[in-house]
Amino acid sequence: MAKQDYYKLLEVSRNASEAEIKKAYRRLAMKYHPDRNPDDPEAEHKFKEAKEAYEVLTDAQKRAVYDQFGHAGLEGGRGGGFSAGEAFGDIFGEMFGDIFSGAHRSRSQVFRGADLRYELELELEQAVFGTETQIKMPSLTECKTCHGTGAAKGSVPKTCDTCHGQGQVRVQQSIFTIQQPCPRCKGRGKLINNPCDTCYGQGRVRQEKTLSVSVPAGVDTGDRIRLTGEGEAGRNGGPTGDLYVEIRVREHPIFEREGSHLSCEVPISFATAALGGSVEVPTLDGEVVLKIPSETQSGRVFRVREKGVRPVRGGAVGDLFCRVVVETPVSLTAEQKETLRKFETSLQQGSHKPREQSFFEGVKKFFTGAVD
Repeated sequence: MAKQDYYKLLEVSRNASEAEIKKAYRRLAMKYHPDRNPDDPEAEHKFKEAKEAYEVLTDAQKRAVYDQFGHAGLEGGRGGGFSAGEAFGDIFGEMFGDIFSGAHRSRSQVFRGADLRYELELELEQAVFGTETQIKMPSLTECKTCHGTGAAKGSVPKTCDTCHGQGQVRVQQSIFTIQQPCPRCKGRGKLINNPCDTCYGQGRVRQEKTLSVSVPAGVDTGDRIRLTGEGEAGRNGGPTGDLYVEIRVREHPIFEREGSHLSCEVPISFATAALGGSVEVPTLDGEVVLKIPSETQSGRVFRVREKGVRPVRGGAVGDLFCRVVVETPVSLTAEQKETLRKFETSLQQGSHKPREQSFFEGVKKFFTGAVD
């Protein structure tokens, strides 16, 4: 029987690229493979033809001969063909190997260092205005003795003879061929017969390093500062990881922060609340005078503009909210107590206690309504 033209058999043009030929072969191989078509001689024959065509057209020398002389030029010199020992999984191995092998080769020998995290505690003033500080950070750094190779001075790592330097090996599982780290070299692609005395073949040593951290003004708890290249050293020449400095602002004895705004409580005397006056209120950059109008009730909030925080990502400066609290006098003398009793008696006449009067009228109405 005359052999079918290889290009027509694979359904590709005569100027098809190697990638197009591989794609066409895989499609036919998946369709006609004997494992998927048991007891079907015709399918097995078509599979053999497809494989034969694939082997010729993906070999540059054989393809040149075939293009010039056809099948006659290959007589006696053609090898290959399907063998009974060729498993269906080999097709998958070839397919996925072409797709992923390049990525595995690049990752098998070079490993990026791990990113690290450091929690930096700041006072509120440091977070609001920014600061320069130093931190001490334990980390894995490149061994200075072997320069990261892991091998002792005067020796070099050898290519792993199991994975041939790839760091990956193919393992057959059922019908699939998968790649996994080489068990001998642990994915490094190299074997160290004479390890470095400093790092014991690891290429990295743990040491504490001091780093300067520039904290921008306006940071808050949860913000992070990235120090590029200050994480753990990579392996086999891989890049160094990064260090992320996470901010945590300590509680302040006076101020509370909410976003760009600050708040605080300001104690005032009974006389100041009743008659009015002024009090000095602290801010993070000095003091301001807060005017208290007469008849101010405890809990009233006063707003001092632009005495808050300028956000680290830009925007308007926040405000300071001052909540006044009327302070009850303590440690009174007998004379002061008597004076207060007389004063209290004098308040019984007239509307001097609007909140108290409103409260008890509401209570009276509540119970009166309940009785009705």
